Amino acid sequence: MTDKSPPARSHGRKTIRPTLKPRELMDPEAELARAWRAQVITLFPEAFPGTLGLSLTGKALKDGLWQLNTVPLRAFGEGKHRNVDDTPAGGGAGMVLRPDVMGAAIETARATQHAGAPLVYLSPRGRPFTQGMARDLATRPGITLICGRFEGLDQRVIDHFNIAEVSIGDYVLTGGEIAAQVMLDAIVRLLPGVLGNAESAEEESFSDGLLEHPQYTRPAEWQGRAIPPVLLSGNHGAVETWRRAESEKLTQERRPDLWQAHLGTED
Repeated sequence: MTDKSPPARSHGRKTIRPTLKPRELMDPEAELARAWRAQVITLFPEAFPGTLGLSLTGKALKDGLWQLNTVPLRAFGEGKHRNVDDTPAGGGAGMVLRPDVMGAAIETARATQHAGAPLVYLSPRGRPFTQGMARDLATRPGITLICGRFEGLDQRVIDHFNIAEVSIGDYVLTGGEIAAQVMLDAIVRLLPGVLGNAESAEEESFSDGLLEHPQYTRPAEWQGRAIPPVLLSGNHGAVETWRRAESEKLTQERRPDLWQAHLGTED
């Protein structure tokens, strides 16, 4: 497969300048020894880093707290036109990603990935992605994500590599690239040193199974609406009590499924 091996593409530890373009974060330099490493197998490597190259995740990428590599699936395609898909066995609409093509891409990715990094296929039929899953993945050495296209991926690949299927919601996208960025954003922000205030991750929505309480800031009054007096009282105990009550109220109203799960943890 040496004739089909794609060029190395990676992101990390680059000096950000005002004229920086997202793809400038791609760098074929040696792997960062202790960085959390994300790999994305995709037909559209140009989609990365995308929003991951901005704000806190972009700064962490530049600082080498994590590294992002894309594995271009087209490089492993068959024939003159580098075909990566074929018609569904048994008939039907659309096309299916070929097992030989995806298998070769996965083998190439795994050869340079950290041991213990999970292999995940972004799929609408997968297990729902949650904050708890993000926290768990942040403790791993990295992750390899497979972006689906067309009607999906040949089941034999999923079975052969024991690939976990994960969904970011009950809807269908044209491909897994956006879903991959969603997952990576949620995971990377939990890595040590990424958030400026570690307490932020502990107090936000889903951290304790509840939705986050409402937030306010200056001015004290806007459009005739005032900040709740308790938040300006200086009484930290009262503030915490108010925030907890608001979190419980919002969760009951908006996410009864989360509320019932939360009640189960208190039994």
